[in-house]
Amino acid sequence: MAKNKEIMNTKEVSDFLKLHPFTVNKLAREGKIPAFKIGADWRFDKKLIDKWIKDKIDYNQVGKDRRKASKPEQSQSPS
Repeated sequence: MAKNKEIMNTKEVSDFLKLHPFTVNKLAREGKIPAFKIGADWRFDKKLIDKWIKDKIDYNQVGKDRRKASKPEQSQSPS
């Protein structure tokens, strides 16, 4: 029977994100990563994790662009 890879457990997400399982559970508990509980166990929808990653990348890029735009131009006056 093929295992549904669309729903991942904590171990699978921790391997996928290269994080410790305790960190994944903490992020889930704090609502910082999309997750839901079945009994005492956290579950993660892979599509939502992929979207969460994309949103983080996009947010960080916007912040980087904003920081770059707000840096004052350094004048190149002769010494």
